[in-house]
Amino acid sequence: MADKSESSPLKSTNDGSKPTAPGTSLEADIPLTVNGQYIKDLSFEAPATPGVFALIQQQPPDVNINIDVKAQGMQNNVFEVILEIKAECKTGDSQAFILELSYGGVFTLNTPQENLEAMLLVECPALLFPFARNIVAQVTRDGGFPPVMIGPVDFFAMYQNRETQKGATGTS
Repeated sequence: MADKSESSPLKSTNDGSKPTAPGTSLEADIPLTVNGQYIKDLSFEAPATPGVFALIQQQPPDVNINIDVKAQGMQNNVFEVILEIKAECKTGDSQAFILELSYGGVFTLNTPQENLEAMLLVECPALLFPFARNIVAQVTRDGGFPPVMIGPVDFFAMYQNRETQKGATGTS
């Protein structure tokens, strides 16, 4: 039995939205588009190897992780968002490793101006984070250490904290 489906002049969608005529773009309706992702900078140093491996067996390591988000406009409604992660591991007085990752993404945002900063500092880094987290885990594992698994990050709380600090200092 042959399938007798006919070609429709409308493109159908699987997301429940309305079909569009050929040649029209849904891009203006999509609030956020990921144009690309990339490692902008990656550094891994293990200055106390190989001796630090024995120290880690005797004394648990202390891992400190700092995360920051930076965003800048590129053109029209296209923006670069950089997720910066720095992980430092010490055992006693020895520096086991230092990892610095700047993981970037280029995003097209079609949102009202009042939502733009929140989109750039909350939604965009939330999309980049799983990929950056994976890179951190792989690099630390490949460096001979147990993989550093960064827990979930509340980018909204980071954004609120940034807004509170801006209000306290009077900067915009």
